[in-house]
Amino acid sequence: MRPIVVIPARMAATRLPGKPLADINGRPMIAHVLDRAREAGIGPVAVAAGEPEIVAAAKDAGAAAVLVAEDVPSGTDRVQRAMAALDPEGRHDVVVNLQGDFPTIAPETLRAVLQPLADPGVDIGTLVCPIADEEEANTPSFVKAACAFAGEARVAPALYFSRLPIPWGDGPRWHHIGVYAFRRAALDRFVRLPASPLEMRERLEQLRALEAGMRIAAARVEHGPFGVDTPHDLERARALLAR
Repeated sequence: MRPIVVIPARMAATRLPGKPLADINGRPMIAHVLDRAREAGIGPVAVAAGEPEIVAAAKDAGAAAVLVAEDVPSGTDRVQRAMAALDPEGRHDVVVNLQGDFPTIAPETLRAVLQPLADPGVDIGTLVCPIADEEEANTPSFVKAACAFAGEARVAPALYFSRLPIPWGDGPRWHHIGVYAFRRAALDRFVRLPASPLEMRERLEQLRALEAGMRIAAARVEHGPFGVDTPHDLERARALLAR
């Protein structure tokens, strides 16, 4: 595999406007996410930016950045469009889509997203971690993945994603972490697909891939990163990164 990490980032966050440039201990959040991606050692790291000021911040942090100013449907679309400028020759056959609001993600967690692609039949790799309690299981903003790990296996097929606490019955349940490793061809195919019925019903774009017959597999990690979505989250990130 020849991976590249691309971080989609835009200013128009509903609960925390200007989030990529939010100050965390003297540096913008996007710079910290770039640090975490570099520490993972997966491959080159770049930013797919929605606004020129994010491009400038990424370049100040020593990263390549592409402006994708169009009003695209999702961060995945932004990443795919940026790849045309970042790698027109197609040297990178895997694209890791890392959200721009994970400034504390552990390098080993990010590296794990490549594990599912060891199976050549898998189109998209992603991550899950154990659900902590019933409150988390019943919180719609925590997306659940239906997957079953055989014994000590670290990778399993992801059969469905929902905002409800799936699957039913006794046994572990898994919280989906929104980091993806796309095979390049799978990424190009995915963004060309129309929004699917289950995607629109659950408001989860990964269901588009499953409905189209694409294979998603998940690697399990012990703890997921937290996304910075609110001022409270931002204070927590500042405290963690000040240590």
